[in-house]
Amino acid sequence: MPVYQINPLTDTRWTELVDRHPSSSIFHTREWLRSLQQTYGYSPVAFTTSNSTELENAVVFCKVESWLTGKRLVSLPFSDHCQPLAEDRALEEILQFVPEWSRKHGLKYIELRPLLPWDETISHGQLGISEQFRFHSIDLRPSAETLYRGLHDSCIRRKVKRATREQLVYEAGNSEDLLRKFRYLLLLTRRRHKLPPQPATWFENLAASCGDKLRIHMALKDQTPVASILTLDHKNVIVYKYGCSDASQNALGGTPFLFWTVIQAAKDAGMVELDLGRSAYDDEGLTSFKEHLGGKASDLIYFRNPAPQKTEQSAGSGISSWARETLSRMPDPLLAGVGNLLYRHIG
Repeated sequence: MPVYQINPLTDTRWTELVDRHPSSSIFHTREWLRSLQQTYGYSPVAFTTSNSTELENAVVFCKVESWLTGKRLVSLPFSDHCQPLAEDRALEEILQFVPEWSRKHGLKYIELRPLLPWDETISHGQLGISEQFRFHSIDLRPSAETLYRGLHDSCIRRKVKRATREQLVYEAGNSEDLLRKFRYLLLLTRRRHKLPPQPATWFENLAASCGDKLRIHMALKDQTPVASILTLDHKNVIVYKYGCSDASQNALGGTPFLFWTVIQAAKDAGMVELDLGRSAYDDEGLTSFKEHLGGKASDLIYFRNPAPQKTEQSAGSGISSWARETLSRMPDPLLAGVGNLLYRHIG
């Protein structure tokens, strides 16, 4: 069975496959792939056994070419998961073909980030586990009353009530004003974590490309932003991708208030799942928060070919502790500048 290389940004069949395939996500969409290319210069490429007018299967990657971290093929950079849109023999043929293709193009390795467990009947050749995370999602099909009861009483429901008493104002959309406020809170949050923020162009390109599929949800107190989350819609799934807040205002309950507001709105819109994304195994605070929201946990396992020498439980930033301390002391413009330079190398 021959394998063909296609460009998902120009092949007219790509969007039809993504719309049709039950395992597709926002990360497979042309909008997400285009934003990766525009911001970081990554080249999207997909492999398929289809050579007809209808694309029946495919596995999509981005080619990352970095002088700092090396050349590699990743499915997909800055994406929590990217399930192959291929099964059985077609998937096996693609997984046998792509490593050889990558070696011919001078790439160090390929990486796959499937959401679902591998079918044990498929031979994965030299694929080995590279990183492991926890993945959380909320089933939105139960009633709103049931979902509310599923929220942790003291950690979530009490804070939602506090936010109501404090008369926090909710705003949502993808306007330039909301994007500016979001980036302000993101800078505060990333500094708190001793990391640089993602490039401003990343969010600008995402907003321009995704349109109404992207929403910034903002909680404000007396017109001042206190917390924000960014979500993306794909079919009947809403994906939580980024969150940030002003830590000095966390007692107001802005973040729990936003999540409960998003849950209700998503359910009313007919969404069936809230994808809460990945969490590092050692990030107990984030894991607990997602579970307090009612998120159900599963394992999220990444694979590489050639298999790595050591399996990591979770992906760190690749930044040493002394570098983090240095970053935490940088002025805002310089910290943002580091993010502009760094992120294209770590996708």
